Parts: sequence; C-alpha cells; structure tokens
Amino acid sequence: MSDVALRIYHNKRCSKSRAACQLIADKGVDVEIIDYLATPLSREELRELLQKLGMKPEQLVRRGEAVFKEHYAGRVLIDDEWLEALATHPILIERPIVVRGQQAVLGRPPEKVLELL
Repeated sequence: MSDVALRIYHNKRCSKSRAACQLIADKGVDVEIIDYLATPLSREELRELLQKLGMKPEQLVRRGEAVFKEHYAGRVLIDDEWLEALATHPILIERPIVVRGQQAVLGRPPEKVLELL
C-alpha cells in the first residue's frame, strides 16, 4: 500500500460507497480511492483482499445484479470459479471495501469503515 492511511474500493454510483468515502473524509484521513469498475482487480488481488476481509469469494457476490441473475443464480461454484466471476464481472463485488494495512472491512453499513480509523 502507498503512504496513504486507507484504500477504498469504490463505486461512485453506490450510495453506501459514497457514504463511506464521506465518513473517511469527515475524519480527515488520507485515502486512496480505487474505482474497481474502471480498474478491475485480478484474481490474485481479489484473493488477497478476501484474506484480509476473512471472507470466502461467494460471500462478496452481489446477488441483486443482472449479471448474477443471468449467469450465476442457482449455480454452485467453487472458490476459484467465484474468483473468476468477480474478476470478469467486477460489478458483482460487494462494496465499499476499505483496507488499512493487513486489515479490511466491507462498508455495509458504511459506519463499519470507522473500525479501521
């Protein structure tokens, strides 16, 4: 991680993600904002992020997205297949995700990001 205190994987169209960014800004903490739709994560980056979150790939999947309903609903996938799905279709990644060093939280609700401040 660079010299900023936090990194947030952000989707500017998501109200929860915008709220998390605002909470961080209100605290005056330096943050690196990653638009993960414009700069998708690799499978390895996702694997590292999931390790920090303490989550399995399937737990990070947004099931309300059209892509999920069209391609993945009702399917049973192993972790590597979910990683491939998340890397191929980053819109499926639950957001926001905030990272500080080796720790990460899913900002749902956005106030969860305060755990890292």
